[in-house]
Amino acid sequence: MYSLITSNKERNLLEDRILIVDDEEMICSILARRLTQEGYSCFTAKNGKEALHHFYKNSFSVIISDIRMPEINGIELLKNVKAVRPNMTVIMMTAYPEINMAVEAIRFGANDFILKPVDLDLVVFSVKKALEKKKLEEELESHRNHLEELVEEKTGKLQEAYHVLQRTHLNSIKILSGAIDAKDPYTRGHSDRVRTMSVRIGMKLGFSEKRLESLDYGSLLHDIGKIGIKDVLLQKPGPLSPEEYQSIQEHTLIGVKIIEEDDFFKDKLPMIRSHHERFDGSGYPDGLAGEAIPLEARIISVPDAFDAMTSLRHYRRAIPLEKILIELKRGKGKQFDPQILEIFLREKIYKS
Repeated sequence: MYSLITSNKERNLLEDRILIVDDEEMICSILARRLTQEGYSCFTAKNGKEALHHFYKNSFSVIISDIRMPEINGIELLKNVKAVRPNMTVIMMTAYPEINMAVEAIRFGANDFILKPVDLDLVVFSVKKALEKKKLEEELESHRNHLEELVEEKTGKLQEAYHVLQRTHLNSIKILSGAIDAKDPYTRGHSDRVRTMSVRIGMKLGFSEKRLESLDYGSLLHDIGKIGIKDVLLQKPGPLSPEEYQSIQEHTLIGVKIIEEDDFFKDKLPMIRSHHERFDGSGYPDGLAGEAIPLEARIISVPDAFDAMTSLRHYRRAIPLEKILIELKRGKGKQFDPQILEIFLREKIYKS
């Protein structure tokens, strides 16, 4: 059954309409309720077939779709939608984070990829980011249609923003695809989990949307330099020798080299370079200490360490959560910024 969920607040017909597609009615309801609170007009559909039926008859700003569904799955829905409206914003969800699936979704034009169980604040953030990009592109289209009516300064700024958007989208796909392909199978999904937890910490610290977006990209790309590390080291079935560990450490500098030429990623470089610095100055690659370590790098280091300890390896069993939390507390003021670790533990960010 196709349904419309609106807020009880009195207001005019909303401009931004969101179609939520999932065969689990509860998930549709929860997402619709949360996004309605943000002022969006939310519609729901139970599968890709039903979603397409209403997509052809109605206008939507964003589609949020699960991947595994009966009738028509999310990938097929994405392909059909993009065939009709190439600029349509589509955010994919899945409880099965398979690398091939992620690559396929990105290849067919997915704007974002969210793992279940979804974090509602991150869904709102992803929708806002997508709509802001869409509105800018619409303004640019209007600019092209009415070029003679716009002043020279406005023209320059809009064209610059347009080129940044193009380069950002293209480079993001290249970098993410390369990173996914190079992942150690025992830490698959690590970057996305670190991204989720890092952004949650940034929210608790009161980051602006612009700064959250930067942290979003930086945390996702923090290990991008591992592309340049030999697979035999990343997948070694046992502890590393001192020489091998030193080679692994080079991934922070390799990551900087990979993306430093792109202006869009300039403010993400400190996160990639410094996420293995330690609060007491014993980290790498620069031996920075305390607040000399960029704040975003200090944020990323906590979920990075947490997720590394939760990963199952050849040579050891999964570490119980209570032991991981004890180990994190031992690193307070040594490996980790005390304030950030306190937020991580107090707010139970690791359950995000």
